[in-house]
Amino acid sequence: MIPTHPYHCFPPSPSPANMVKTFQAYLPHCHRTYSCIHCRAHLANHDELISKSFQGSQGRAYLFNTVVNVGCGPAEERVLLTGLHAVADIYCECCKTTLGWKYEQAFESSQKYKEGKYIIELAHMIKENGWE
Repeated sequence: MIPTHPYHCFPPSPSPANMVKTFQAYLPHCHRTYSCIHCRAHLANHDELISKSFQGSQGRAYLFNTVVNVGCGPAEERVLLTGLHAVADIYCECCKTTLGWKYEQAFESSQKYKEGKYIIELAHMIKENGWE
């Protein structure tokens, strides 16, 4: 179980209709983590990293098994470098910055391993905790 702490994340334009207290997940401090470069919310534990060999729209990207503090938009079909996939854009739950995407479905059998996994672009994350 991932511990959570009350941490108020402000929506981009606060109004009575969208002001909601959110709870941010914190990954253990003893592990190397990746965080949102814009607001420092934790995104993933290094142990969840599958591959560093991916390309996003803004450069290099990493493939993760699981992530935290991330929301998903609607899925849509896109032709990517490795073929047709159904993907959903993902964003930081705290600052609402688009980070990458989630693979919902791969249409080619060689790409099925990506289903349910997450791409985060390096342009949107930083390394924290225990990197030397």
